[in-house]
Amino acid sequence: MGIVSLSAIKVTQIREIPTPGGNVLHALKGSEDSFQGFGEAYFSWIESGYIKAWKKHNKMVMNLIVPVGNVKFVFFDSEHNLFSEFIIGESNYSRITVPSGLWFGFQGMNSPKNLILNISSILHDPNEADRLELSMIKYDWGVV
Repeated sequence: MGIVSLSAIKVTQIREIPTPGGNVLHALKGSEDSFQGFGEAYFSWIESGYIKAWKKHNKMVMNLIVPVGNVKFVFFDSEHNLFSEFIIGESNYSRITVPSGLWFGFQGMNSPKNLILNISSILHDPNEADRLELSMIKYDWGVV
């Protein structure tokens, strides 16, 4: 794997189709460029203001969607010491496609909690990712 820059992150507006009794929320189609294979799909809850950071996948391509609440995702390019931040969720229904090789963290923005869906390109492997303590990468997360 070569050096991955923040410009490799792709944010895609996805459709929310109003229907009587509850909307339909699109996530990812196999025909889209963001689809890099299917390993598994899983949901993660994060509480308002809580921060989960830092993690770097070495093989996994993530497709992140927030169907409930809003979540701030922060990506860090350690090669150039640059950050990139995106808030997605009910107020900005989008998908973030993240190549492997970038540090990331995220923070719940809505009370009481927020739901993240990751459609990953490979099966979860605890040995595939690197982790750092929150304090190891200096970033001002702000107050929710």
